[in-house]
Amino acid sequence: MAYSGPFHEGDKVQLTDPKRRHFTITLTPGDNFHTHKGIVAHDDIIGAHEGSVVTSTMGTEFLCFRHLMVDHMLSMPRGAAVIYPKDSAQILIEGDIFNGARVLEAGAGSGALSMALLRAVGADGHVFSYEIREDHLNYAIDNVTDYFGQQPPQWSPRLGDFGEITTDDLDGPVDRVILDMVEPWHFLDTVRDILIPGGVFMTYVATVPQLMNTMEGIRELGCFTEPRAWESLVREWKVEGLATRPEHRMNAHTAFLVWTRRLADGVTPPRPQRRARR
Repeated sequence: MAYSGPFHEGDKVQLTDPKRRHFTITLTPGDNFHTHKGIVAHDDIIGAHEGSVVTSTMGTEFLCFRHLMVDHMLSMPRGAAVIYPKDSAQILIEGDIFNGARVLEAGAGSGALSMALLRAVGADGHVFSYEIREDHLNYAIDNVTDYFGQQPPQWSPRLGDFGEITTDDLDGPVDRVILDMVEPWHFLDTVRDILIPGGVFMTYVATVPQLMNTMEGIRELGCFTEPRAWESLVREWKVEGLATRPEHRMNAHTAFLVWTRRLADGVTPPRPQRRARR
């Protein structure tokens, strides 16, 4: 799939009608897209530039753009709940996922975060995606392959228990570890053993008890910096003259993100000092 330029055969195209409803098609020469507002010929889109308008046989106009990664994430088949784009963006930046990084994630879920990580590490990096459930791993493989057009060579999707992983399985330690699992505090020893000193470790947990157990587990192990936790809330606004106001619905709590860094071997972290109460 091309990311820019005129539309080509095989591109995923999102058609938007006047009521802002979205329809996604894969361009195939000679094929047609049938709607209650008429028929749109794929041949009328192939060769056109993004941002073009195509007209159906009943006169309805559709705006044409390529399917973005965020569109793919939110519309793809799911075996498990996906990490939403607002949280994926936080993971990429706060986790400092750089070009050439070696990143391990568990579990792979439906592959939404895998796609974001693969784009960030580039061809020189590598992403190891572990999943304990075969059905979820199959969803991840299908979704990632569908988006990239092939299974990326810098990606290793694996079925297995994260707690049994060693550096031998990964051909050495990794730069970043991202966990999206029910009880990540049970696997902190594994994170310590496979993460390089200075490496970033992030977890994605949904509930307050999970957050508390994860934070306390990190502190007790004594080989990580003082962890910090937050959640991201996104609210869109309706901007129409004097009717400008926040939207009634918003993407509120999805999960807590926990962030810490691996200390060098044998180092004891300084004890955090808190201000005395007056």
